Amino acid sequence: MSLYVPVTDTRARARARARTARRALLALATALALTSAGAQPQPALPTVKLTAGVHLITAEVARDDASRMRGLMFRTSLPPNGGMLFIFDQKTTHCMWMRNTLIPLAVAFIADDGVIVNVEEMQPRDETTRHCAREPVRYALEMTQGWFAQRGLKAGSRIGGIPR
Repeated sequence: MSLYVPVTDTRARARARARTARRALLALATALALTSAGAQPQPALPTVKLTAGVHLITAEVARDDASRMRGLMFRTSLPPNGGMLFIFDQKTTHCMWMRNTLIPLAVAFIADDGVIVNVEEMQPRDETTRHCAREPVRYALEMTQGWFAQRGLKAGSRIGGIPR
C-alpha cells in the first residue's frame, strides 16, 4: 500500500503566484490602455459663429465623415452657448444618436435657409433611440439639453450664419 504525500515547495508556489499576478496586471493594463485610447474626445474642430435671435453661438464644425461620426462623444461639458454644427454632404432625413455621449444634448435639424425643422432632446449614452429630422436637411446643430427650449427656439425659428 502506498501513501500519497504532496510535496510543497513554498518557493515554487510563490513564483507561480507572482507569475499569475504579473499576467493579470499586464492584461488589466492592456485592457485599460485599449479602452482609454478609444475613449478620447476628438480635438476641437474649427468653429463658426451662429446667431439665434439675440443669442450668439460658437459651434465647432463637423464637416467630414470622421468628425461627424465622432461628434461630441466622450465630452464631459460644452462651453456656454457652445455646440457642434454638423454639415452633411447630402440633404436627407439625417438621424443622430447618443453612443458614448456623456452629456445630455438637444439637436436642431436645420433647412438650407437656416430655419429649424425640428428640435429633439437627447439623453446621454442612449444607443438605441434615433433622433431624426422630420424632413430632408443638410444641417444639425447640437447644444446642451434644453438650450433651444430655454430660449424659445423651435420649429420655424431661424439660425443665422450657417455656412454654405
